[in-house]
Amino acid sequence: MRAIFGLVLIVGLALAGAAVYLAKGYINKTETALQQELQIKEETGGLIKVFVVNKPKDYGDKLTKDDVQMIYWPRNALPDGIFTDPAVMFPEDAPLPRYVVRPMETFEPILAVKVTAPGEQAGLNGSIELGMRAFAIKVEAADFLQPGDRVDIYWTGSVDGSGGEITRLIQSSMKIIAVDRKSKDATAEGQIQNRTMTVAATPEQVGILAQAQATGQLAMSLVGTEDQQLSGKIEVDTKGMLGIEAAQPVAEAAAPKTCTIKTRKGSDVVEIPIPCTN
Repeated sequence: MRAIFGLVLIVGLALAGAAVYLAKGYINKTETALQQELQIKEETGGLIKVFVVNKPKDYGDKLTKDDVQMIYWPRNALPDGIFTDPAVMFPEDAPLPRYVVRPMETFEPILAVKVTAPGEQAGLNGSIELGMRAFAIKVEAADFLQPGDRVDIYWTGSVDGSGGEITRLIQSSMKIIAVDRKSKDATAEGQIQNRTMTVAATPEQVGILAQAQATGQLAMSLVGTEDQQLSGKIEVDTKGMLGIEAAQPVAEAAAPKTCTIKTRKGSDVVEIPIPCTN
């Protein structure tokens, strides 16, 4: 009987020890996880659910509830205009959907500047500043140019009396507000091709661009984001491009100087050549 009691006691102590060990391990693991969570919260300010697109969206696409989902985002890294409230993202009293005005990739946060107000069509009116006009031009440009970029515009054509074509900078640092959409599979990345782009221009600039488009060929050159300096006058012709200097006109040989004296012979007056003394 005593042996059985001793055996039970030993087993009980072993189980108790195992329980204490397991409990201690669980407490340590829980405490570590808690410390990690507190550290993450301190670094991020906590997490908050925001709306993102769950598939690529292009300019002019409708934005419906099937196109979005909510994910956690660091509170201290929230972009301006982020959507966190479903009632704001999709108001119940809005009969028409929002439209995309800037392309978005999968899981990209939805910002107010990337979509229209509910029921508002995607268009250029919101991209044009007071006093400016939207003008579409066909240019030779690369496919990496996007709305918001600034470009210099060059004109190539012939001028009466110039003896050939010239290329001239006609507008500097113009803002692109729209780009025609082409299939990414149709052209190589960065390939130069004929494209239609819309720029913001003053009425005077619209006149210049319209005349340039009617009389020659236009090309765009991307301006750097930090470059605030306007380009000066730039004009190049074929000879200047190749470094060929214009031929200098040959001076005509001076005619020899002739000296004469007049003398009368009878009733006639004649000139007789004589050596020039000076």
